[in-house]
Amino acid sequence: MCGRYSLSSAPEEVKALFEYPEQPDFPPRYNIAPTQPIALVKRENGGRHFDLARWGLVPAWVKDPANFTLLHNARAETLEEKPSFRAAVRHRRCLVPANGFYEWHRKGATKQPYWIAPEDGRLLAFAGLWETYSHPDGGDIDTAALITVEANNAMRSIHHRMPAIIAPEHFDDWLNTGTVMVREAVKLLKPANEDLLVATPVSTRVNSADNDDPALWERHVVSVPPKPSGRPKPQKKKPAIKSPQDTGQLDLF
Repeated sequence: MCGRYSLSSAPEEVKALFEYPEQPDFPPRYNIAPTQPIALVKRENGGRHFDLARWGLVPAWVKDPANFTLLHNARAETLEEKPSFRAAVRHRRCLVPANGFYEWHRKGATKQPYWIAPEDGRLLAFAGLWETYSHPDGGDIDTAALITVEANNAMRSIHHRMPAIIAPEHFDDWLNTGTVMVREAVKLLKPANEDLLVATPVSTRVNSADNDDPALWERHVVSVPPKPSGRPKPQKKKPAIKSPQDTGQLDLF
């Protein structure tokens, strides 16, 4: 699962890696959450293009999105089986630029967030899907989902899923739905190399999407509250010591 990620690189750096003609200007984002607009790269008219979509895919066949749970993740193993993703993986694959993502690991009664990213700060490309939803009352909106795979050995101790990351040399293989069939494209969806990502424990400030700043990446270990010791055992009441005067006896010595 991937519920938060970041894209903080300058627009020029993103454009250089993904090689699209547009020159978008967007601010750095350190805590991107579902339902927010996200940057993505599509293949249209024979080339790559920058676009925006709302994070949370809504299939075209949905009648009322108000009664439909937004799909912000799609499992790689079942893309061809699920009606929600079957058409998109055939015709509408995309790349989602990112610097890294967050994941949570339960520690007793608390959850420790982790910032997971390349140590050298390089840009990543998450595999994604997009759809255009046409509302019956008029108006179109592009929506998208990130594809997840089983976590690699380095990340498995934190969470059992991670985003599928596409290497630059395979960008066109993933995006080109006209010549690269699904059965070949899904072979690109696999856990990242063990040495690509580093996990850093961070503050629970990331839990709130209102917090969106570089300090979210700072190392911070969440303290685990001590286990309750339970009710103290009642102490047996010691019998009162009576004086000789109380007993009517006198100590003669």
